[in-house]
Amino acid sequence: MFAHYVNQAILRRSNRLVYYKICRTLQYLLHLGGASHHTVAVRVHSSPCQQGSSVNHQESQAADNNNGFNEKQYDDGSPGLPATRLCGRTPATCHQRQNRKNSLRGRECLRKMERSGREGSRRLLRRAHFYRYGYPPECIGVETTVPDRTPTDRADLVIFRDKERTKPYGVIECKRDGVSDTEFKQAVEQAFGNGHAHKFRAEYIGVIAGQTRAFYDCSDKFGVLEREANIVADLPVQYGKPEEFKYYKNAFPKPDIGAVTRDDLIKTIRKCHQTLWGGGRLSPPMAFGELTKLIFLKTRDEKSPRKKGEPYEFQIKTNETPKRLAARIKAMYAIERQNEPDVFNDDIKIDDITLKNLVLHLESVNLSATDLDTKGVAFEQFMDGFFKGDFGQYFTPRNIIAFAIQMLDIKADDTVMDPACGSGGFLLHALDHVCKLASEYYDEDSKEHFNYWHSFAEKRLYGIEINEEIARVAKMNMIVHDDGHTNIIGNDALEPLAALGRKSQGLFDILGLYRETVFNAETGKNEEVIKRDEAKGFTKIPTNPPFGAVIKDELHSYLSGYDLSRYLAKSGGKDEDDAEDTSADPTAGKKAIKQRASVKTEVIYCERVWQLLRPGGKAGVVLPDGLLTNASLQGVRDWLLGRFKVLAVVSLPQFAFAHFGAGVKSSVVFLEKRKPNVPASDDEAIFMAMAENIGYDATGRPT
Repeated sequence: MFAHYVNQAILRRSNRLVYYKICRTLQYLLHLGGASHHTVAVRVHSSPCQQGSSVNHQESQAADNNNGFNEKQYDDGSPGLPATRLCGRTPATCHQRQNRKNSLRGRECLRKMERSGREGSRRLLRRAHFYRYGYPPECIGVETTVPDRTPTDRADLVIFRDKERTKPYGVIECKRDGVSDTEFKQAVEQAFGNGHAHKFRAEYIGVIAGQTRAFYDCSDKFGVLEREANIVADLPVQYGKPEEFKYYKNAFPKPDIGAVTRDDLIKTIRKCHQTLWGGGRLSPPMAFGELTKLIFLKTRDEKSPRKKGEPYEFQIKTNETPKRLAARIKAMYAIERQNEPDVFNDDIKIDDITLKNLVLHLESVNLSATDLDTKGVAFEQFMDGFFKGDFGQYFTPRNIIAFAIQMLDIKADDTVMDPACGSGGFLLHALDHVCKLASEYYDEDSKEHFNYWHSFAEKRLYGIEINEEIARVAKMNMIVHDDGHTNIIGNDALEPLAALGRKSQGLFDILGLYRETVFNAETGKNEEVIKRDEAKGFTKIPTNPPFGAVIKDELHSYLSGYDLSRYLAKSGGKDEDDAEDTSADPTAGKKAIKQRASVKTEVIYCERVWQLLRPGGKAGVVLPDGLLTNASLQGVRDWLLGRFKVLAVVSLPQFAFAHFGAGVKSSVVFLEKRKPNVPASDDEAIFMAMAENIGYDATGRPT
């Protein structure tokens, strides 16, 4: 009979939503939604009974009466949790033993909840609240009818002061993870409406939406319309007073911030996206910049030295208005930005309410403890939403980047450069690739592991981006992913190597540049000139240079310094204002001109890649198919074949970049710079392939 009731209840849409909300509420009450040391995912089936997930009602009732768990197996064959295992390891005190027992019992509640229906979820939820906050289960009501003239509304969770449930203490509403700020605000009003004097007359109300949670004092201490000064850090424990802060360092049983799963972080970042985007109030780079300012501040707060039991600063305090919170956060930022003046060269520009919402989204997450790959996926999805259309040229899809990095097989002793780094995708994947290698050699918590990848990020990973705003985005992106940002150079990558070398001493050394004093006969003075050791350079270059743009000689004086500005194919392709060079070698198989007035960016970038590489160095370059097939560019291909060994050409589908506003058919070309005096050979094998399935379709959906 019970199984029949559960089956019918869950199949109804309204009760499915109730079941989902109860699951999400339980995650919060157990503090397992990402902000604790344990993370548990709730699976919500449309019909648990149809999934073969029934529960024995008498068995569960007996467990409720004992506030414990049976040692019998569950329906899926998994064993129950014996009482002797509830504490894990032997604790120092009985108090610690009981707290850990409650935590593990809460997790076991969640396991059983996945196998039960709505009624079972109510019982388990009450028990969980007893474990987490110390409220007796008999004082907790789930889906409680709101007293009104027409009592049709229900509150998700009501905590009472008495067992008779006549004196409400707190009312909590639980919404799906990912609700917009507007929906969250509506949920707050819903909770206030239920908690105020004309209904439940509760002292506290709360709203939970995944990682975003807010609690308020709705007693007579504050006006009925107050929504700022009455915020509290967390629901009080055992009917006590609210704490000043919610999250404390290593102060169990008080909550601590914790690492999160990939899905939880993606949801959190997506909510930040929605908060910042606000219908287009900020440009994509500016929106990303504002978020990374806060993430930078949060990671610095996480790493700041503090004693056990001390609270973190990046969170909302009890009775702290958005204005006071903004002033405190901005003061923290003003101090920390002094450490990175080149990256964070302006103030936080978002309004106080938006800042408060972002802090609510982020305060429970420990970004420093979350692994690099998880952060990489989450932030790339964030940028996926921003960097489209006009900004699509600064973002390369993750699948293509990962493929290029794996093909190049970057090691910790490689020197890596992306001369068109955009938002830093290739660099981050190179760093992640080296981090995974470090995990193969060393324990992840060891100093050797850290030094292995951090030395690579600090000394061997470089990027150049012409757009200053996007270059700052790349630096911020690297900061979020644990550094390497000091080697991002905001400059035109096509400028002479000597000019680039002056921007960074590390780049100067890797390129083999050195200063030499020579006598200038015209001026009669000694002058310092920069020369280069051609045997030096970068060992690996993964890049996706800009397509289609034109470099004009009248605007860029450096164009004449490139060989490829003077190459044409057999079939011509010469501009009207290009002067022909009659001294061209007639046996070269192509015409040559003194200087083209304009050249496409992808052509010049090919030569720049060759210049940056050391002999034997390898590159993975995304190039338009026109450069590989157009007859007018045969001279360019001849130049490339004479200086590079083509290792592989992998053709990408037409829609590879369509999701980001670019529809140019392209390929990933893998090249190796020839060593001096090593001529090209017709016998060199070239791997060629067509990639039909690249992990997503034209709309960006995974396939």
